[in-house]
Amino acid sequence: MADLPHLSGSDIRDKFLKFFETRQHKILPSASLISEDPTVILTIAGMLPFKPIFLGQRKPPQPRATTSQKCIRTNDIENVGRTARHHTFFEMLGNFSFGDYFKEQAIEWAWELSTQVYKLPPERIIPSVFHSDDEAFAIWRDKIGIPENRIQRMGEDNYWTMGATGPCGPSSELFYDFHPELGDENIDLEDDSRFIEFYNLVFMQYNQDAEGNRTPLQNKNIDTGLGLERMAQILQQVPNNYETDLIFPIIKTAAEIAGIDYNQADEKTKTSLKVIGDHVRAVVHMIADGITASNTDRGYILRRLIRRVIRHGRLIGINGNFINQVAATAIALSESAYPNVREREEFIKNQLVTEESQFLKTLDRGEKLLAEIIASTNKQISGVDAFTLYDTYGFPFELTQEIAEEQGLTVDEAGFEAEMEQQRTRARAAHETIDLTVQGSIDKLAEHIHPTEFSGYGELQSQAKVEAVLISGKSSEAAEVGAEIQLILDQTPFYAESGGQIGDKGYLSGDNLLIRIQDVQQESGFFVHYGKIERGSVTVGDTVNAAIDRACRRRVQANHTATHLLQAALKKVVDNSVSQAGSLVSFDRLRFDFNSPRALKPKDVQQVEELVNTWISEAHEADVNIMPLEDAKAKGATAMFGEKYTAEVRVIDFPGVSMELCGGTHVKNTAEIGAFKIISETGISSGVRRIEAVAGAAILDYLEVRDKVVKELSDRFKVKPEEIGDRVNSLQAELKATQKELEAAKQELALAKSDSLLSQAETVGDYKILVANMGEMDAKSLQSAAERLQQKLGESAVVIASIPSEGKISLVAAFSQKVIQEKKLQAGKFIGGIAKICGGGGGGRPNLAQAGGRDASKLDKALDTAKQKLIEGLS
Repeated sequence: MADLPHLSGSDIRDKFLKFFETRQHKILPSASLISEDPTVILTIAGMLPFKPIFLGQRKPPQPRATTSQKCIRTNDIENVGRTARHHTFFEMLGNFSFGDYFKEQAIEWAWELSTQVYKLPPERIIPSVFHSDDEAFAIWRDKIGIPENRIQRMGEDNYWTMGATGPCGPSSELFYDFHPELGDENIDLEDDSRFIEFYNLVFMQYNQDAEGNRTPLQNKNIDTGLGLERMAQILQQVPNNYETDLIFPIIKTAAEIAGIDYNQADEKTKTSLKVIGDHVRAVVHMIADGITASNTDRGYILRRLIRRVIRHGRLIGINGNFINQVAATAIALSESAYPNVREREEFIKNQLVTEESQFLKTLDRGEKLLAEIIASTNKQISGVDAFTLYDTYGFPFELTQEIAEEQGLTVDEAGFEAEMEQQRTRARAAHETIDLTVQGSIDKLAEHIHPTEFSGYGELQSQAKVEAVLISGKSSEAAEVGAEIQLILDQTPFYAESGGQIGDKGYLSGDNLLIRIQDVQQESGFFVHYGKIERGSVTVGDTVNAAIDRACRRRVQANHTATHLLQAALKKVVDNSVSQAGSLVSFDRLRFDFNSPRALKPKDVQQVEELVNTWISEAHEADVNIMPLEDAKAKGATAMFGEKYTAEVRVIDFPGVSMELCGGTHVKNTAEIGAFKIISETGISSGVRRIEAVAGAAILDYLEVRDKVVKELSDRFKVKPEEIGDRVNSLQAELKATQKELEAAKQELALAKSDSLLSQAETVGDYKILVANMGEMDAKSLQSAAERLQQKLGESAVVIASIPSEGKISLVAAFSQKVIQEKKLQAGKFIGGIAKICGGGGGGRPNLAQAGGRDASKLDKALDTAKQKLIEGLS
């Protein structure tokens, strides 16, 4: 073993950051795992937060920076736990130069850090360079003193590009040699049993155009990445990244829950423990950064990782809830470097236990079905079966693939995708949407007209030129009275639906022209006005007067500002981690969906409503500004998770109350809202709740409806409004008492009717059997009757049926103990088979069981079969 310093993961991170801080690098915090880059849904590399700087879209805050960046990658998730170094979550330590130092300085510092700070033996470090990068080769040879035969020239893997176009350049990688005793003659850096790449230096010195031509950049940049987990493996001298202090405590917690000694476990068990360790670390950070489980995008990745944790827990013998115990260890390991995991601990654990509980409910059934499918196939699970598991049991397709692979099988992925597409087609057919042909026409028009200019923040009406007329989604030169049309104007005061706020209503008018506008949608930068010509005709090129419905605008503004106040109140009353998950701002109401770590209590809802109304009465002035996105975030403006924002954003600020990024329309002063009333608060999915409310003039509509209902009830019950509640309670009590009396009467009638059947019992050997149709008797009474008949007949078997309602059959079997023990007949198994004849099923205990069916025409046949089977079974 090499003589290396044993550094903890935290020490490795701290020494890296401090090393570069003393060399004029500013230490910046890790960016969120929710990437601002629209080309990816998660932060996948340490350089990603600096991509706009490298692309020249943003000026660097300083010429040098250093970070420890959280990253998530799931492109090779199947290798997690199976290799020594694959992870979904990892930390990338990096130092960056934005047009400051370049190759020589980057290489010298990388060598100094590796050999003097981390004290890696120089003879164990192998550098690689791009095959034509003679400059980097010379620096390693002449400045650092590495023998030529140890500097490896590599191919395209050592050339870094940001994409098809943009900044790019060669890279130099540092590899650690676990077995230097094997010599330098046949160095193969692809041999990961001997070498591990731990540091990558990217020299951004060219710009690549669309044709692939590369020209030197005016400002050359440095982008580096050192894998924290890999350096921990090296310095802690363990066989893989998982057994470092960054991950192994999580694995140990899972092993203890399962009652397993990791060191004595077989490789399959160790793999499952490694998957749990990796994935739990990932999901803790994902939820802490505001990601919630769902069936799309990053939410799906989160849900998939959580379910893989549960699945691998099952594989090592953990059957109940356990994920929060393991998450507690992951939080404790991360909190010093990433305090937000501790700050959002309750939210993290609530979401994890909710997801875990929901998945456990379906996992048993899904696993049983999959086991049956696997048992009946030799090579491949069909796409139909995989889709059934996904659609009915919530089984991720990747999980089916994983389990199948464990059994040496494959899954028909093409067949699965075909089933998915059929489902999407059905879903599209089930939704009514705006005419899809509109988009096609707009795409063609975009070549000839400019995007619509929106003037609605400052004016409520304006003169506009008609740029395009569409009828049923197809472009037209003109339209006559009575036509339902879509219009595009060169400019408009009409707000187009976006950000949850619906489009404005109003009118377009001109000489003998009147068009009522009912909706406005935005398509590819164009505001499409949906309306009907009520007078005159309209032609492309006409000038019209565009005027919005001011009353509707005032209502929607009140509701939209109230939505901002609502979110601010929820953060104060419930939890600061509350974040928007969706919204609808209409003329008559508002709806706000939000991620919440817990359910709201009635007092919480009351406090939220009171706080919003307090802010309304305090008359806070709106401060609206356009500013760079980074400045807005620095000021603390609330942004919606997952929303993509432009470099310049609009900020709606009610100082001291609420500040959000928003393109919608708002009141100038909170006092304009008037009042705010919450109508309902409910949970709509895992960790997501919904509040519906009204504000401003819409409250009068709400109260008018409620007042009408109260008056009608007062008149009907002949009581005062305040006495309605007591009267309803009284009626409910009377109804409950009447229902009990009715049930008792039904039971008495059923028993009396059953007693009349005793004489129809037949003797078979030492037993009595009775098979009969009881008519329209309800299921509960039927069961009572069967029990009574069996008790009165003694050693017997009773099967009786009824048709309580159209299309519904009830069947009950009651067997004595002697029938069960000596004749081996069981009521549950017996009645289930009889019910199948009527298109149903069921079962129960050996002595008493109930079943149902749907085909009443088969009841006589079913009863005849039951009688025949009893005779055969008891003879």
